[in-house]
Amino acid sequence: MRRLLSRWRDKALPVRTGRSRMAKGPNDHRDGFRLRAIGAALSPGTHALAAATGIALCTMLAGCATYQPLPLAQHARLPDKVADLKVDPASMPIPALRKHVFDPSRGLDMTDVAMLAVANNPMLKIARDQRGIAHAQAFAAGLLPDPVLDVSRGYPTSGPADSTAYSAGLTYDLTALLSHASDVRAARASAKQVDLNLLWQEWQVIAASRQLFVRCVYQAKMLGVLRDEVRQRGRFHAQLAQAQRHGDVSLAQLGLDQAALQAVQSRRDGMARQLLASRQALDALLGLSPDATLTLLPPAARPAPSKAEIARELATLAQRRPDLLALQAGYESADIRYRRAIWQQFPSIDVGFSRGRDTDAISSRSFQVSLTLPLFNRNRGNVAIAKATRQALHDEYTLRLAQARSAIARLLQDRAILQRQRVELTRSAALQAGIAERLRQSATAGDLSEARSLDFRLRRDDQRLELLATGQAMLEQQVVLETLLANPGPR
Repeated sequence: MRRLLSRWRDKALPVRTGRSRMAKGPNDHRDGFRLRAIGAALSPGTHALAAATGIALCTMLAGCATYQPLPLAQHARLPDKVADLKVDPASMPIPALRKHVFDPSRGLDMTDVAMLAVANNPMLKIARDQRGIAHAQAFAAGLLPDPVLDVSRGYPTSGPADSTAYSAGLTYDLTALLSHASDVRAARASAKQVDLNLLWQEWQVIAASRQLFVRCVYQAKMLGVLRDEVRQRGRFHAQLAQAQRHGDVSLAQLGLDQAALQAVQSRRDGMARQLLASRQALDALLGLSPDATLTLLPPAARPAPSKAEIARELATLAQRRPDLLALQAGYESADIRYRRAIWQQFPSIDVGFSRGRDTDAISSRSFQVSLTLPLFNRNRGNVAIAKATRQALHDEYTLRLAQARSAIARLLQDRAILQRQRVELTRSAALQAGIAERLRQSATAGDLSEARSLDFRLRRDDQRLELLATGQAMLEQQVVLETLLANPGPR
């Protein structure tokens, strides 16, 4: 520190006296001359001031952040093997997921897919980075404002005065200090809002992964039924073509059967494309490559919530659903900022202390208070902005709460229709299965044509498809209902 101060003094202080008689060597006279000049120019107070300034600068430099490079990747590839991914159950946002053992070697059930989505979804990774920004802003709001140090030095250039002048002052924004507590509360509420929005986004990803899981499983089952229909229709068409070559069947009848076969093949190919799209959407949601292979296990039975459970969960929906809690936190932050804007209508206060000396070697101490006079601005613009922001969040929360209840009511009405439809389809499918089996036996015995028997079997398969589609819709609807009721875990 002394070496740094000496170099600064050598450059800053002018030399006004003659050659020193103490010089003993060819270069020593310069050092002696400078030391005498510094001793004559600096007072003990100036030495203390320079030392304090140097110490303050070193302290600030020691606490500064350092730059760390973070280069961008030139090539990025999504993983294609689930076994290579690590899923930490302790990081799951739902207690039911934390109790589940993630083991992809046995295949993926609905809970495994939800855990993998939370751990590896690309959009959730970006959302977590945004949460880091919000927490950094809350940390910045919690820091106290820094004081301002003002140091000056003056040298006489004419006149009889031969003393150097200096001044040192320390000022502080008292208004910023007084509003610090409200700033911290507002920043913490904003950070809480970001955390809750992230939690709600995680819940939505879980629901989307479960819906896609159900869709893939049921579409695979429907594709199997359609492939079976194509095989049955293909065998019958081959028999019909052979009969036509023998003259037992007309060419027109063979053409009609060919059109029916093509219609079933088109349905099969359409379902294969739907299944492929669902698989690709699930891979994208899980952050996997399209080349990834997923072995999905059949979904276990999930009891639907009863009317009493739905009524209880609706009564406490505003205290449990993350998106509603996030809006409440945002409203709290806006309300605090509105109060702060009102309070900032009053004059801002800067307080300072200073000490100095003029060129006549007269020292002085002073106290300074600065007030902003609220004559024209009076912070009215910020008050209007804060008030409008709070009103917007108030209305958004009210609308979101009403929309949540309306969405749940619509799902319950649709569920009643699907339940009735499933009961009717189950009864009809059982009846058609019995009829198709008896007709198949009659056709085998020669009492009924193969065409009539095939027609009844295909009708039975069509009802199986409708029953599978209804089951898929009901299970997807239940996943959405549980999420909207703020109960997304397995029941």
